[in-house]
Amino acid sequence: MTTFALVHVAWHGGWCWERLAPALERRGHAAVAPDLPCDDAEATFADYADVVVRAIADAGEDVVVVGHSLGGMTVPLVAARRPVRALVHLCALVPIPGASLVEQLRAEPRTFVAGYDQGLGGERRAPRWVDFAAARERLYGDLAEDEARSAFERLRPQATAPYRVPCPLDALPPAPAKAIVCAGDRVVDTRWARHVARDRLGVEAAELPGDHSPQLSRPAELAALLHELL
Repeated sequence: MTTFALVHVAWHGGWCWERLAPALERRGHAAVAPDLPCDDAEATFADYADVVVRAIADAGEDVVVVGHSLGGMTVPLVAARRPVRALVHLCALVPIPGASLVEQLRAEPRTFVAGYDQGLGGERRAPRWVDFAAARERLYGDLAEDEARSAFERLRPQATAPYRVPCPLDALPPAPAKAIVCAGDRVVDTRWARHVARDRLGVEAAELPGDHSPQLSRPAELAALLHELL
């Protein structure tokens, strides 16, 4: 039995995997989806990785770590600390060892779709989504309005402190890497994602249709693809 450690995107929590986890369990796997301290102004990506490592402390070595969007910055740090079977970058960023996210985005300005963040507001050091229509368009384009509203109401601030801390790795870990892109993603640029999968991870990205949040909008399809990638 493979344990999937599910690392959530910015602003969210472990709840955002609540549709995918049962779909994985129906295929004979286990799923762990911890809440990261994304609203903690002092926490770094290394601290996020600590949370994930503790959550899978008893899972053995048959662990696949799935990082969604910003979660892609955390998953290699998990693999650097304990054995894992594979890492999956789902519509996700891939860190540049030694660089902070701020530096990375300066070097790769096409990482995100232009204007993806226009619905953010609140404190500068911990912005959150304040515009439901924008959040639905960018994050939940394939969800019914009531489903998108339910997700929106559970969103948290995302502290920006981790963005300024250099990635502590000298190189990406040797664990096998996979990448999944969504054709209709309106947050992470799919052209960038395909290029980085080839250039930084050494793989061709698998593809799903639809929006930035397939764990909510296409859980059965995503579970099938994750199962096939093993």
